[in-house]
Amino acid sequence: MDEARARQILAAARVLPGAAAPARLLALGENAVFACGDLVVKVGRDAELLDRARRELAVATWLAEADVPAVRAASGAARLVEGHPVTLWHRLPDPVRPAGPRDLAVLLRVVHRLPAPSFTLPPRDLLGGVERWLRLAGDAIDPADAAYLRERRDGFAAAAAALTPRLAPGPIHGDALPRNVHVGPEGPVLVDLETFASDFREHDLVVMALSRDRYGLPPEAYDSFTSAYGWDVRAWEGCGVLRGARETASCAWVAQHAPASPQARTEFERRVASLRDGDESVRWYPF
Repeated sequence: MDEARARQILAAARVLPGAAAPARLLALGENAVFACGDLVVKVGRDAELLDRARRELAVATWLAEADVPAVRAASGAARLVEGHPVTLWHRLPDPVRPAGPRDLAVLLRVVHRLPAPSFTLPPRDLLGGVERWLRLAGDAIDPADAAYLRERRDGFAAAAAALTPRLAPGPIHGDALPRNVHVGPEGPVLVDLETFASDFREHDLVVMALSRDRYGLPPEAYDSFTSAYGWDVRAWEGCGVLRGARETASCAWVAQHAPASPQARTEFERRVASLRDGDESVRWYPF
């Protein structure tokens, strides 16, 4: 789904009067995210994401009831429009500053103290999207690279199933990065709630460790995160397994963009080559 197709879905959803052209594209990944007046509209990449969209709305309601600072849904229903899930959200005020690792850590401490909600949160199926992302990549990537990632996926899935957590399992954000925190006039709030799960709390902490090792997060910024949270996941013997699983998933996620983006294909090839070579020093770039 490119931006043009996402705008067609937005227009068909009739969220705004008239054409969808005035809507501003905020992000294009698993969802196309548009700012539309006082609303934010998320258009999912395909119908397979409908259940996840519905769960994200349930999570938003649960967090609101628990007074957790998070984005609020503008409608409790997810609609399927021409095969794409569409959800509506209240638009947040303009940010007063970029979110940092410490902001994320403070919010994670709040989330990690929550009891389970009344509905069922799934486990954090970190590798569950790999097959779909590789399928969407099609012949834009080398079949040997796809086969390699499938083999890696299976190996890390088995290794992760055998881990013993250091922290008590429970609700997690699932994609805990500063980009999923918005700092408005009233402070930091969580956004992008679609990966909420019930699983090892370590899943949320490994994300930032990988950011330090792969994406160029300065060591002092990482230290501010661990200081605010109160623990460094790298001290846990299972850290390497969850890190390897997330690296595998991150490679496959980029692959789905390769058919429409030469830059994505280049980044995918860089990532796969570094995994094949076992070179943990190769810098990855967000896409």
